[in-house]
Amino acid sequence: MNKLLFSFICLLLYNFISPSYSLPLCTDLRAPVIPKKALAFCPYNGRVCCDSSKDVQLQKAFEGMKISDTSCSSAVKSIICSTCDQFSAELFKVKSGSRPVPVLCNSTDASASSFCSSVWDSCQNIPITNSPFAPSLQTKAGGTKNSNSSLLTDFWQSKAYFCEAFGGNSEKDSICFTGEQVTLKKNETLQTPNGMCFEKIADGAYLNMVPHPDGSNRAFFSNQAGKIWLTTIPDQDSGESMGLDESSPFADLTDEVYLDARYGMMGMAFHPNFAKNGRFFASYNCDKAKSPSCAGRCACNSDVGCDPSKINSDVNKQPCQYHSVVAEFSANGTAPDPSSAEKVKPLEVRRIFTMGLPFTANHGGQILFGPEDGYLYFMMGDGGSKGDSFNFAQNKKSLLGKIMRVDIDNLPSEEEISDLGHWGNYSVPRDNPYSQDKDLQPEIWALGLRDPWRCSFDSERPSYFICADVGQDQYEEVDIITKGGNYGWSMYEGPLRFKNASADDFMDPIFPVLGYRHSDINKEVGSAAISGGYVYRSKTDPCIYGSYLYGDLYAKNFWAAQENPYNSGNFTARGISFRCAHDSPLNCSSVPNSPLPALGYIFSFGQDNRKDTYVLTSTGVYRVVRPSRCNYTCSMERARTAESPGPSAPSDGHVAKADLCSVLVLYCLLLLTSFIL
Repeated sequence: MNKLLFSFICLLLYNFISPSYSLPLCTDLRAPVIPKKALAFCPYNGRVCCDSSKDVQLQKAFEGMKISDTSCSSAVKSIICSTCDQFSAELFKVKSGSRPVPVLCNSTDASASSFCSSVWDSCQNIPITNSPFAPSLQTKAGGTKNSNSSLLTDFWQSKAYFCEAFGGNSEKDSICFTGEQVTLKKNETLQTPNGMCFEKIADGAYLNMVPHPDGSNRAFFSNQAGKIWLTTIPDQDSGESMGLDESSPFADLTDEVYLDARYGMMGMAFHPNFAKNGRFFASYNCDKAKSPSCAGRCACNSDVGCDPSKINSDVNKQPCQYHSVVAEFSANGTAPDPSSAEKVKPLEVRRIFTMGLPFTANHGGQILFGPEDGYLYFMMGDGGSKGDSFNFAQNKKSLLGKIMRVDIDNLPSEEEISDLGHWGNYSVPRDNPYSQDKDLQPEIWALGLRDPWRCSFDSERPSYFICADVGQDQYEEVDIITKGGNYGWSMYEGPLRFKNASADDFMDPIFPVLGYRHSDINKEVGSAAISGGYVYRSKTDPCIYGSYLYGDLYAKNFWAAQENPYNSGNFTARGISFRCAHDSPLNCSSVPNSPLPALGYIFSFGQDNRKDTYVLTSTGVYRVVRPSRCNYTCSMERARTAESPGPSAPSDGHVAKADLCSVLVLYCLLLLTSFIL
């Protein structure tokens, strides 16, 4: 096999395995922005992935190609400028490696135009200096890339080979480049749900729900006091309750947790490989006045321009008396294998993170693992002072008002932790935003948040990392979190200006994709608090499939938000009515003088391995069930079939594709090694 054919195979592999981002993202995985100055060379407007400096750089690169033909020149310019497109991460398939050009639309329909074909027709016999169409992998295999003028026919035997390598089609989960700025078509046939039906399957107030990492129909629940339970989730339509035995917890961490109205165990996460390594993590608050192990640096310190002695803390409380902790525990040694463990000893393995809290509110606390990168994400509020008076959320040296991303699999030594100034036992992923912004603390993934309360990754499109952020007096918001994104607090509360500041004080906020004013649901100031949910991916209620579900703390309002166009990041929310099924396994009481079920307060949402969605409230656990059980109509609802104990198998071939990809990647690497050697 010659090197040219090797390049061809590996470019085909690019197109086959590349993950879809399905979201406006730049090639550096940051969100596109509106430039302060319009681009002069590349014809892009609105939110883009280039600034004026990048625009000039692209122009020089293009001029250096010395293309004499007008038609070819126009096509190549559009390709060079496509890196400015707000969907460039998807166009360039950036997670698959360095791709020289975007995926060129290559229609197989004779009646439709193919941009890839037109590029070939226009440029096949036109000399291009430093051609972007040269097979770059050939160079890696030991060949010499021709920097002189070259023709497409020097590299590719035919149009078919060229378009197999560089071409692709626009589908639901991917896009291709047509020669113009990407625009998405709106879906004119979106389903409008009539309402959402619940069944109550457990009593008890839980803050967190995590499906068992072994993929079974089991899940972990935890309460604010610090107890964790493991239970089996009953099948839909079984008429059974969850049967959670609160007298027999999986783990009891109450001796470590400081419990108060605003403190407690706020989050838990189980390692993706928990079934083998038994590692799990708890995020909780401790009181250094009561626990010797509750010790760490105060978030108010000289590095962030804060003096703890000047903080007006609560009566009889010291600044940073309470800490936010992430600790690691283990299920090893309690059963033949961690997956079968039903009860573990509450012995801390290591302290991942400890930070003193300057005030008593807004400290978030959720933790979860990224489904693609395997890193631990930690949501932290601004610390709790009214209006973020110390500007922690915008301070790049402070970890308050941030989402952090750390590696808990590659642990540094104690000496390294001290030298690096880490807040615990973790390392920092090399691709965290600080690699491009040295002013940022290395742990920071996103900033400008007030009190992120419940984030989730879309199980079908992991690039959709969606967080609800609790507002102060006026606005509750939902954000799509991106690398290095700044979400505005405290210069903005949602889309509303909060503080008067000069342009130098704040640069280009990412505004929420969803939200609501307090006055929309309650006339009292500060009378709302959002709880983030999930993109609904169960087939139980097909009329809300693909909608992002979220609610308000006071349990009178739920919303189902639909994205249109699909993959655009543009959402429209509808307030959705809700009821409790008359045949609910546990009795659902009603709010006095109201048809609404008495949910109490909405604490959180959950999702199991079947992708069914749950609402965790002060009165119990409620599951979304078939709409017809509450006399709601959904034309797509089908009769239920028997469910298997584990999660339903994916219907889109993703697993099979992943297995085949692994084989192809290995084969490609072996070939590459043989060429190098």
